[in-house]
Amino acid sequence: MKERITLTIDKEILGRVDQSVNGADVKNRSHAVELLLTKAFGENKPSKAIILAGGKGTRMKPMTNFLPKPMLRIQDKPILEHNIELLKKHGIKDVIVSIGYRGEQIKEHFGDGSQFGVNISYIEEEEPMGTAGPLNLLKGKINDTFILMNGDELKEIDLEDMFMFHRKNKSTATIALTTVEDPSSYGVAVMNGNKVMTFVEKPSKENAPSKLISAGLYILEPEVIKSVPEGFSMMENDVFPKLASNDKLLGYIFAGQWFDTGTPERFSKAEREWQNE
Repeated sequence: MKERITLTIDKEILGRVDQSVNGADVKNRSHAVELLLTKAFGENKPSKAIILAGGKGTRMKPMTNFLPKPMLRIQDKPILEHNIELLKKHGIKDVIVSIGYRGEQIKEHFGDGSQFGVNISYIEEEEPMGTAGPLNLLKGKINDTFILMNGDELKEIDLEDMFMFHRKNKSTATIALTTVEDPSSYGVAVMNGNKVMTFVEKPSKENAPSKLISAGLYILEPEVIKSVPEGFSMMENDVFPKLASNDKLLGYIFAGQWFDTGTPERFSKAEREWQNE
């Protein structure tokens, strides 16, 4: 519920407020003030993030024979470290890393996260659990909105803006969507406005319903964890379709950098083109 109030504000400050109004993300002066206050009170971002770093990276052999894929280096820094820096940049410092294959190397490098300016804890997958299964290890322990993200991609997303989109639309689950020229190697989003209706897996470029694919980062409400099946499960196949069928899955389209590092060719492209800010 909202209440109407009257404010007396310095004219110069009010002018700066008005500059943020664009009629789309910031609809009017009142909305701009509300967003600024939300940021000031620190309610413009989730407090916790879970990074999936347990996969074997079989397509990246022999590079991953002795090293977990998230520890492969892009521009002399582990991919996982780039992702932690993204979280830190947006003030998210409580990080849970799900580890599996050669996870001890991740723990040895990052420790408790203090030298990287964050707080890191770990959950361990005794067997591969997929992109959703690790959430079962956190049932009853996550009580607020959180981020779930892959630890083996490079992405540049305004997490605060995405969170405001999530909150404004009262979303249960919001997927970060990026645009690619040829979506034929990915699951492609079918949209109805902001709602994700379904994903079409690896369509031909000519028949793709859009050029939007998942960027491997999601903002989720705790209730999503309850819908995760036991054992090995995937967000893409076992969780998102249920949410989409109930109009609870939204897509947030962003224009920042995104690189898939899942094959040697894509890894090399990321190494050449990633612009680390």
